[in-house]
Amino acid sequence: MSSPLPVIAVCLALFVCPGNRLLAGPPEGQLHFGLPNAPLTTADAPPRIKLQGRDARWQLQVIARSHAAEITRDVTRQVTYRLLPEGIVDIDSSGMVTPRVSGQVTLTAAMGESQTSPLVIEVVGAETIQPVNFPNQIVPIFTKYGCNGGGCHGKAAGQAGFKLSLLGFEPREDFAHLVNESRGRRVFPALPEQSLLLLKATNQSPHGGGLRIEPDSHEYRLMRRWIAGGLAYGDEGNVRVTSIEIVPASAQLERSAEQQLTVIANYSDGSYEDITRTAQYESNNTDLAEVNPQGLVSLADAPGDVAVMARYQGQVAVFRASIPLGVPVESWPPIQNPVDELVFAKLQKLGIPPSQLCDDWTFIRRLTLDLCGRLPTIDETLAFAESNQPDKIASTVDRLLASREHAEFFAQKWSAILRNRRASAGHQLGTFAFSDWLRDSFYANKPYDQLVSELLTASGSVATNPAVSWLREVSTTEARVEDAAQLFLGQRLQCARCHHHPYEKWSQADYFHMAAFFSNLTRRDGPTPEEPRFVSRVAPAVAQHPK
Repeated sequence: MSSPLPVIAVCLALFVCPGNRLLAGPPEGQLHFGLPNAPLTTADAPPRIKLQGRDARWQLQVIARSHAAEITRDVTRQVTYRLLPEGIVDIDSSGMVTPRVSGQVTLTAAMGESQTSPLVIEVVGAETIQPVNFPNQIVPIFTKYGCNGGGCHGKAAGQAGFKLSLLGFEPREDFAHLVNESRGRRVFPALPEQSLLLLKATNQSPHGGGLRIEPDSHEYRLMRRWIAGGLAYGDEGNVRVTSIEIVPASAQLERSAEQQLTVIANYSDGSYEDITRTAQYESNNTDLAEVNPQGLVSLADAPGDVAVMARYQGQVAVFRASIPLGVPVESWPPIQNPVDELVFAKLQKLGIPPSQLCDDWTFIRRLTLDLCGRLPTIDETLAFAESNQPDKIASTVDRLLASREHAEFFAQKWSAILRNRRASAGHQLGTFAFSDWLRDSFYANKPYDQLVSELLTASGSVATNPAVSWLREVSTTEARVEDAAQLFLGQRLQCARCHHHPYEKWSQADYFHMAAFFSNLTRRDGPTPEEPRFVSRVAPAVAQHPK
């Protein structure tokens, strides 16, 4: 699907910017920048970016966009960068900008006859030694290189006598383990290079994890400066990360293309920082896309959709890429409902032709199996195939949805989902009553939110309220929290019981906030030992956070 790419758009994910957006730029064929929502510029001046301190980094993106299509192409590593004057900042081959001295420089990028409009970069405080913040700058290095992962020092017992909190969720504990344990051998301010922390990480001292960082890397210099600076933890009132965002958030790319990502951390004081080289990345489909530690996504020669997740300090953001097949589609089946409209729009965007319409005999078979779990009768099949009514599909769907068979079929599905089982002879009454309650709910077309509400707030015994059978099976507060989250919210919270969820944004505090909803539910003796009663105490809804 190659096409001419005469337009270059430079997407700049910035160090001090609140968010990113494409400015309402000039007509197609001219150059435009991806800039913050509140660029440091005026209407008559070029955009101005400020890099604060020697640790500032800024990942540049240069994007080529086709005139005729939505396809974009990352050319960050193919363009020529021009700095005027030189010597203020450095730009490496991957487009990473780092400050050298304080000053101001104008940057442009060129490829062939195309050139971006200028961008002014101002560097402030490059000569000033700034204090290193342990939780915000050192702990993320441990996470990036796997030191505090579950297979290394982050596991419950630690590794080789050294323990870190899993994925750095407890920085105070990590600080104590590093600074106070092992008689201070792990960090040595008098001679930072001889600290075990650095010797192990660079594999100069035997290390089971091998080489993790290079001695000339940004991370090594940062840790060395933290040790030499007196091992400060950082001000307790310092800023914390509130969210992260990926630039771009989505893109439509060609097969076998590459896309450089930029990740921005948003802090509680309103400041922002480029964390592209510190964030962790994971592709949800490595057959379609792989991502390296620098945030460079490499696509396979195949069409489809793929997502890449970035994680940093317990925050998560996702980049989504669409890779079109590129087959021209001249006609589409008629749209029957809103789902068809969304599916066809996605197929059209990906250039994937829809399946051909099936015949009436196949359709009635599929429909009856899906809605009622059985094959259609001969009479039903003949009636549908021979009907000339324009609404025969809709009327057949309505008839099947209103049938007792549909209610029975879906009651069986939900009985399995809600763990309706007979573990002993004493459970027989509750098992049958709960199944009947589900069947009657579907037969009455009870709204989904009402059904879930009746389950979560059920009280009494199975004889008076069969919905309490679910509470009987999930007998602890933790089981109720995790089951309710997975079944009704589509979220797995099991990990967050002990620590911040490593692949989600849910924290341990979120887990126990949700546990408070079930904290007043109490089990009482019922008509039989196997069929208890459940009641809700009148008391504040609270749950004790273990830490």
